[in-house]
Amino acid sequence: MEKRLTQIINMVRNFLFSSANREFLTFFFFLVLSTIFWLMTALNETYEREVSVPAYLVNVPKNVVITSDMEDTVRVTVRDKGFALLAYIYGEGVRPININFQSFVTRQSGYGVVPSQELMKMVNQRFSGASKVVQVKPDRLDFYYNYGLSRQVPVKMAGVVVPGKSFYLARTRFWPETVTVYGSKQTLDSLRYVKTVPINITNFNDTVVKTVALEKIKGVKIVPNTVRIGLYPDILTEETIEVPVTAVNMPEGKVLRSFPQRVTVNFIVGASMFRSISSDQFAVVVDYNELIEHPSDKCNIHLRQCPQGVRNARLQMTQVDYLIEEQ
Repeated sequence: MEKRLTQIINMVRNFLFSSANREFLTFFFFLVLSTIFWLMTALNETYEREVSVPAYLVNVPKNVVITSDMEDTVRVTVRDKGFALLAYIYGEGVRPININFQSFVTRQSGYGVVPSQELMKMVNQRFSGASKVVQVKPDRLDFYYNYGLSRQVPVKMAGVVVPGKSFYLARTRFWPETVTVYGSKQTLDSLRYVKTVPINITNFNDTVVKTVALEKIKGVKIVPNTVRIGLYPDILTEETIEVPVTAVNMPEGKVLRSFPQRVTVNFIVGASMFRSISSDQFAVVVDYNELIEHPSDKCNIHLRQCPQGVRNARLQMTQVDYLIEEQ
């Protein structure tokens, strides 16, 4: 075993210290040395780079609710030597900016702002004296708050929802159906609902349930900020129903009798909804005033009322025979 190990060591030594390999090692040494010199020269030049600085709102009282998301990162363009920029970007980074809540709020205003000059001062304190801060984005930080004032509002869908052919959207459901919103009294008084972010769901014929975010409102905190939405399509079917003809605007002491007394209404409705449709949800009428203005052997009938959810309702006939009698 020792003899074998000695042979391997001798082979490696002979390979490394052969004439050709000595030339390669010499070349490689000077290549590494020149690379180090080039890197040191390059890092000694002055550059501008964008550095991210975390920003935190601190010392917020327990009875205060922050109703808007303040920017949590300040993007700072810094001019300095390459060595310093390398430490900012790939080293331990830059210490966060701590923004004291009490220092930047106007009492009872519900609004706080860190002006550009104050923000620039905080940023400069996070860099060495040799570093030059060229630009700060955003140039100021602001936030909204209140002392727990809130209300419940319903959720509404925004976007495009189109079921597949021969289907329609029968029902939409949210979990939860209402959310809690925090904001100023003026904002809460004017807020009637919150919307989802626009969604686009098309060509579906089965129930769809998914989680969607709620659209942000400036100065308002929404809890929760996401909801689950359920979309329930139903197949459309063409149906008919017999509806009685009713006279309107009849003078006292007169009665109008139509022949036939019931007419057929064609309509399109969801298959699950058809069971709840009845004839008294429709209204087919004859207007006596129209008969007086345009006397005829037949009277026009009009479909004046249909139940919600019924589509393309139409009469199979538009005129009927009639007789006016004295009571």
